[in-house]
Amino acid sequence: MSQQPPAPSTGTVYLVGSGPGDLDLLTLRAARLIGEAEAIVYDHLIAEGVLALARPDAEKIYVGKKSSNHTVPQGELNRLLVTLARAGRTVVRLKGGDPFIFGRGGEEIETLVESGIPFEVVPGVTAAAGCAAYAGIPLTHRDHAQAVAFATGHLKDGTINLDWPALARPRLTVVFYMGVGSLAEICRQMIAHGLPADHPAAIIENGTTRRQRVVTADLATLPEKVEAAGIASPALIIVGTVVRLQEKLAWFRS
Repeated sequence: MSQQPPAPSTGTVYLVGSGPGDLDLLTLRAARLIGEAEAIVYDHLIAEGVLALARPDAEKIYVGKKSSNHTVPQGELNRLLVTLARAGRTVVRLKGGDPFIFGRGGEEIETLVESGIPFEVVPGVTAAAGCAAYAGIPLTHRDHAQAVAFATGHLKDGTINLDWPALARPRLTVVFYMGVGSLAEICRQMIAHGLPADHPAAIIENGTTRRQRVVTADLATLPEKVEAAGIASPALIIVGTVVRLQEKLAWFRS
């Protein structure tokens, strides 16, 4: 009677942020783990060229999400990570930006915890920090903003019912992720809740990459300018008087 092979020990899942787009912004730890992974489960918005760091025999599984187009539903994706780890694989769950800032990393590791799967989280440069820096827009500045807020322009139920009074405040920089499709409503709500129509605002498309484009305006005119320029996702919206510094501080030439 032949012996059954021993069951593989449980593997580890690493939630890795690949940064906002420029491969040079990848952390050293992220690069090392990508090069060691046996399976890489990756998103649509990962840094360009990052998969070239993987070992030749690594399994690469695309689970990218675009607006209203989820290649793999979130629940199925969570179960996939569990299945790969239970097969004894070393898994990198590769995300754009940072896993814990609008990256659903918290949802995914909740499933890992419930399933008893070991995991680690490797932070990445979030889009707000990376894109703002490459656009020449400081998120904070002693003369303009003493606080910064990150908000999503696309909530789980498809609405943008945010705490508008808290966001529409002076001396605050607000960064909206995933808000291109909701830009007109975002600007309307910010004005309706107290900010002047000429309050500075900007949008950054494909930030930190060779395809980066920056459009600056104010809350009243930004939607029209964005439409005229043909700006599309991925793009980040920044609202605040720090936007006035963009022309003076811009340094990156795509």
